[in-house]
Amino acid sequence: MDVSRRKPATRPALRLTGIAAAASIAAASPVRAETLESALARAYAGNPQLNAGRAGVRATDENVAIAQSGYRPTVGVQASIGTTYTEGNLSGANLRQTLIPGQAGITVTQNLFNGFQTDNSTRRAESTVYSQRESLRFTELSTLFNAAQAYMDVLRDTANLELNRNNVEVLEEQLRQTRDRFNVGEVTRTDVAQAEARLAGARSQVSASESQLRSSIGIYRQVIGVEPRQLAPGRPLDRYVPASLNAAVDIGLKEHPSILSQMHAVDAAEAQVKVLEGALYPSVSLQGSVAQSYDQQIRNSNGVAASILGRLTIPIYQGGQEYAQIRQAKEQVGQARIQVEQVRDQIRAAVVSAWGQLEAAKAQVIASQAQVQANEVALNGVREEARVGQRTTLDVLNAQQELLNARVNLIVAQRNRVVFSYGVVQAIGRLTARFTALPVAAYSAKTHYDQVKDLWYGVRTTDGR
Repeated sequence: MDVSRRKPATRPALRLTGIAAAASIAAASPVRAETLESALARAYAGNPQLNAGRAGVRATDENVAIAQSGYRPTVGVQASIGTTYTEGNLSGANLRQTLIPGQAGITVTQNLFNGFQTDNSTRRAESTVYSQRESLRFTELSTLFNAAQAYMDVLRDTANLELNRNNVEVLEEQLRQTRDRFNVGEVTRTDVAQAEARLAGARSQVSASESQLRSSIGIYRQVIGVEPRQLAPGRPLDRYVPASLNAAVDIGLKEHPSILSQMHAVDAAEAQVKVLEGALYPSVSLQGSVAQSYDQQIRNSNGVAASILGRLTIPIYQGGQEYAQIRQAKEQVGQARIQVEQVRDQIRAAVVSAWGQLEAAKAQVIASQAQVQANEVALNGVREEARVGQRTTLDVLNAQQELLNARVNLIVAQRNRVVFSYGVVQAIGRLTARFTALPVAAYSAKTHYDQVKDLWYGVRTTDGR
């Protein structure tokens, strides 16, 4: 995009040339311009919604460690101490004694077989982790697209504001000339009123444009995390757009995180069925304990007791709850499989829609450029004809308004051209920091997973809390 920019004294200004759209916001001193890629990198690193999603995935990682705890023994230490007083007659002899009984011991219990519930719980937890990772990738897609849209909205609204301010200046000059001609009797009071009315409307449009720009700046701050200062022109992401609609649909159906997330959800639902079926199997566990006792029945006595016990439990009937839960889980598997097809249809429709928007935006840019050029020629002609009395003031004002509208349409088309290219890449599931090579360190969900999946103990998180 080609941009020409003039330095204002107190407020930002932008002059659009050709198909350029750029913004200079609060640029009192020269600073390095923010590019669309650097803005996306900021959003990737600091967007609260995306960071919350990452924290959610880290929390889900712990479900694997929770499930794997079923493979490990449980160890408990028990201790007790008290006092007993005995007074009475035993075989004709008076008995009076005070004991301080105490006991300390350790018990270790190891599960040997529980109907494969631990195996299947681990598989369910792993599938849930994979599903959440894909959901996080979808959040990344949405965040980066929203950031690109916010960036281009600020550019668009800044350019529109400058066009409307320039229009006010033109109409002020037009009104001055009309009043001069009225004073010498060349035009009527009606011409002056028309110029005044058009100027008032233009000033109102400036206020509306300022409000729209403030709104876009607020969204930019929300998504990207900083106030926009100097924004460089945005460029379409054409190098990542597939060559054809069919290719885009194929990529989307294979790679979109929503589809992959739902497929992992099917795996988790199937594992849940196996977990519940495990409740119908026998379970076997082994328990060993050692205890040291003091003063239990006789003063100054002590002893050690040790035991190893094997336990077999065979469920026969528990009221039918397990059977109902298994049937319920099987229905949920069927529901999850249907939802995979539903999501596929949604992604296919989204890709087709995004592709159509991009193609329309390309055509609109070309048409808007031709419209601007034609309106510029028409305005010059109307002005010349008005000078010799062949056109009225209203004709000149209408030609100016048509040119303004054409320039605004061109700005909107340019903005859509960039945003919809990002929309296609998002729709196929490739608008990620890693795939588009954003200048930012990529977040790896696997790193935290590997750190916690096999932990036996510890309450600190990986960030030290």
